Amino acid sequence: MDLQSIKNRFGIIGNSPALNHALNTAVQVAATDLTVLIVGESGVGKEVFSQIIHSLSSRKHNSFIAVNCGAIPEGTIDSELFGHEKGSFTGAVDSRKGYFETVSGGTIFMDEIGEMPIGTQARLLRVLETGEFIRVGSSKVQKTDVRVIAATNRELIEFTQKGRFREDLYYRLSTVPIRVPSLRDRKEDILLLFRKFVVDFAERYKTTPVQLDEEAKQMLINYPWPGNVRELKNIAEQISVLSTNSHVNANEMRIFLPEKRENRFPVLAGQSTATGEFANEREILYKLFFDMKKDVTELKKMFVEILQNPSLASSAANFTKESILNDFGALSDNGTNALTTPSNIPAGSSVNHHQATLLPAHAVNSQPVILNNNDIQQHEEIEESLNIIDKEKELIVKALKKHKGKRKDASLDLGISERTLYRKLKEYDIDE
Repeated sequence: MDLQSIKNRFGIIGNSPALNHALNTAVQVAATDLTVLIVGESGVGKEVFSQIIHSLSSRKHNSFIAVNCGAIPEGTIDSELFGHEKGSFTGAVDSRKGYFETVSGGTIFMDEIGEMPIGTQARLLRVLETGEFIRVGSSKVQKTDVRVIAATNRELIEFTQKGRFREDLYYRLSTVPIRVPSLRDRKEDILLLFRKFVVDFAERYKTTPVQLDEEAKQMLINYPWPGNVRELKNIAEQISVLSTNSHVNANEMRIFLPEKRENRFPVLAGQSTATGEFANEREILYKLFFDMKKDVTELKKMFVEILQNPSLASSAANFTKESILNDFGALSDNGTNALTTPSNIPAGSSVNHHQATLLPAHAVNSQPVILNNNDIQQHEEIEESLNIIDKEKELIVKALKKHKGKRKDASLDLGISERTLYRKLKEYDIDE
């Protein structure tokens, strides 16, 4: 049977090279009993390929059954596939045959195989390797002759690396892999499929088939189609039923095509998709802390340059002493400058008055700092604590002091709700 006859028989529309390659592979493997793994996105028509393989095989006169592994609860999937004995679990009032027993001699199509529980995967592997299985609640080994065709819209090789899918089962299933192309990878087939769908719907609803202008056709071709052929069929039906004109232009097409939902760019800290106040608070605090750390590092470098080159100090003298000291928290409790006292400057250093004023307290008092003739012989940066709980508590205390204990104003300044602020006051045991 040639490829076009198969397309006509199973209602396959399209002539893209990727689609033809997948069909040729299905035709070639159909005459064998090899296990086949069909890979493709949701909506590309993977089940049609399983029907093609079964219909062209020597098992075509025997049973064919499609099983959605993701739709069967984990607690009953073993019973569904392999059967169970009476009384083997609560509700097992009678013995029951499973699919591998009733379809012996035929074909089982196992869709969404990646959703199968690990325990069931071990049972399936034994069936594929030896043709043997055991009913739930039984110790009797039974034989079966079933061809398995599996399908998935996931990358199973990644699941094996994460421990969610058995590696030995993956290689046993993918004896012959068939990758069904997505609709955006076969753009030359989009208009053919759309035309077929609108003609079918026009016959069903007794209407005139809609036609598209050139701009509307380009919109249809360039749309990413995350739902693939299934989504295209839905759009064709909507246009056939809801369109007021038989000729659809680009403006009318925009009404039916949803906005593009694909976003492959990294998410910025301020654009998180996480929900809840806690996630937003964490992101704001992390960004604030790292920005503070970056600023402090740059300021340390600036102070070192001033110490190495005293002439830079004169240009910095334009800043008021109070603004500089307030920024770096270098004022003592009584409001006096803690940096201008001689005791804060190491003996033997040649730091002048301006340099002492510009140095933050922790930079002057930190050890070891040895100054000789304005040359720094040794300098060690002391890493500040970035513990998020300590920083969060510190910010809350500062906000409350700034707003004189008014929780509402403090919460607005912090970017959190008043309820969250109240909870954190209790959590950190902060006195207002």
